Amino acid sequence: MLSGLYARWMIAWETALTTRDENRVERPLEWGFEELADYGGLEAAARVGRGESSALEEMSAINRRIVAEPESFFGYRTPTDFRIEQRFPELHPTNVRPETLEMEREWRRRAEVGELRREPFLRWTSAVRTGFEENDQANARWYPEKQTVDSRQGDSRERLKARRKRRAMVVMPQWNADAFSHNALCELFNRFGIACLRLSKPYHDVRRPAELERADYAVSANIGRTMAAARQAVADVRSAVDWLEAQGYEQFGVLGTSLGSCYAFLAAAMDPRIEVCAFNHASTWFGDVVWTGQSTRHVRAALEHAGLTREDVRAVLAGISPKSFMRQYALAKWRRTLVVHATYDLTFLPELSLDVLKNFEEYGIRYVSKVLPCGHYTTGETPYKFLDGWYLGSFVWRAFREPSESARGSARA
Repeated sequence: MLSGLYARWMIAWETALTTRDENRVERPLEWGFEELADYGGLEAAARVGRGESSALEEMSAINRRIVAEPESFFGYRTPTDFRIEQRFPELHPTNVRPETLEMEREWRRRAEVGELRREPFLRWTSAVRTGFEENDQANARWYPEKQTVDSRQGDSRERLKARRKRRAMVVMPQWNADAFSHNALCELFNRFGIACLRLSKPYHDVRRPAELERADYAVSANIGRTMAAARQAVADVRSAVDWLEAQGYEQFGVLGTSLGSCYAFLAAAMDPRIEVCAFNHASTWFGDVVWTGQSTRHVRAALEHAGLTREDVRAVLAGISPKSFMRQYALAKWRRTLVVHATYDLTFLPELSLDVLKNFEEYGIRYVSKVLPCGHYTTGETPYKFLDGWYLGSFVWRAFREPSESARGSARA
């Protein structure tokens, strides 16, 4: 009886959180072949225009090609214009609730009167261009490792650094996160001696085009644009690792939440340098989340109105789905992986997360699973955010302390 009451209370709370924002916009289906122009998109659009095939057939074929040849789609060139900018932190909210807008005004006021200090942000031109100038300038708040001293040994940070490898995480929050989301996690990792780049996902915070209130272009009824955003995110994660490597860091990890977890998985599947992965809410199929999740109900509505089915949506987004790249991910036998999912998740349904674990078992991927007694949005609420933070923080701390070289050696053998 108590469990039933708790479940009803949690589902009601979760539903309230997922429906409180009134600025979600249903936009009509667009195939977005032009967003994939360098991957046969224009030729596909021409065939559709001549009546030789349908848009569904052509987009499904592009996705099958990506799955068969992922490096040709997710490959990139390391950017050459990395730079550190000192800026005042800004909130960049994605909702228009009065309390959020007031918080944004307060942060601006504090910056204007000198109550804030400037913080370092790594910027570079993304290796994948989308045609939006703001979005194509990648952005990551930089949290270098803290200057620490071992009081027992009297050792300086330089001596400590000589005894262990330098470690760094790339952190990506959820879809429509503001610019402060997950900063606390980065500060936590700093205490463990781990540097962090808190990466702004495509179309998020400072990268969001002026025409948008939300990060709608990251996931929308424009299929090609949604795929291009994922492609760009993967290139941005790998570029961030390139920069960290150039700074002398030797061990790398990614932490992603929700949409960020999908991007993190894809990047790790393409890049064996990423040894530690924490997926905070995960799913196998991108399209299934779009179809079944409360957060994307407006996107599903547009797709349904255009006559697409769940199977169609799965097919046209297969090329950015973790399910499609389990084999590539499994090749890094030394990798340590955490999957956190929530019992009452209405956005990443529990069966989709359990499917991830099933696939990990089938591919022999070593992982740790943790379950939160809440939902997707309630993960960010007290007390669940502290439990989630403990799962993520303790896993990353332990994972970096494991000797990876021995694991690499056994994998080669």
